[in-house]
Amino acid sequence: MVGGAKDTAVDKTLGILEALVEHSRIAEIAAATDLPKSTVHRILQTLVERGFARTDGQGSYVGGPRILALAGRYLQRLDLPQRVRPVLEDLQRRTGWTVHLALLSGDEAVYAAKVEGDKPYHLASRVGMDLRLHCTSIGKAILAAMPDDQVREVLRRTGMKARTPNTLRRPAALLAELAEVRRKGYAEDHEENELGVCAVGAAVFDHTGQVTGGVSAAALVHEPAAGTTEWRGEQVIATAAEVSALLGAPRS
Repeated sequence: MVGGAKDTAVDKTLGILEALVEHSRIAEIAAATDLPKSTVHRILQTLVERGFARTDGQGSYVGGPRILALAGRYLQRLDLPQRVRPVLEDLQRRTGWTVHLALLSGDEAVYAAKVEGDKPYHLASRVGMDLRLHCTSIGKAILAAMPDDQVREVLRRTGMKARTPNTLRRPAALLAELAEVRRKGYAEDHEENELGVCAVGAAVFDHTGQVTGGVSAAALVHEPAAGTTEWRGEQVIATAAEVSALLGAPRS
């Protein structure tokens, strides 16, 4: 039984949440928690309704965005571990832009850290806020780290909702851009998620070599900026590599 779950409703729910880390099907979760399938199904439905789990409608479940959102808010109170935050702050100093770290949660990403830029404005992003993958620099960097078949599955589940007139709406167009992201090593957001805001982002990998999130630098499009897009892309790539190394990612 995962985590030594007991018979209370809270223990059953927590056991199922722990099981979601390694299992996605009701039968697998039931076996891992030693709970009846009917109980697992009932609790999963509640977790989906509350945003703590997600389902593809075909019987598979994954952790939901609220798990990481809560973790992000907790990290906001405690601040990020000292090993990671200086790396983000260094990127902010080099670029002058607002820097974000977001972590993958199901079919979305959630901001886990934000270092404000040195401009007289603050972007609307905040720790704990979720972001779509198809229209953000971090999201596209994450998708570019996946095979095209997996990207299509994600898009099938999430759709490609237009956030602005610049948002890509066709999977073929996004897949073509992801091929370019893989070539360059960084992704760009040209007012695709929020009008007036542009960003560059690169993927972050964990100790298993799997994509786990991304780092971005963002600013208002009309704000004068030093350096070229390529230069900023190189800075973001370097920072993402440092964060990945701190997470134990193997060197590529």
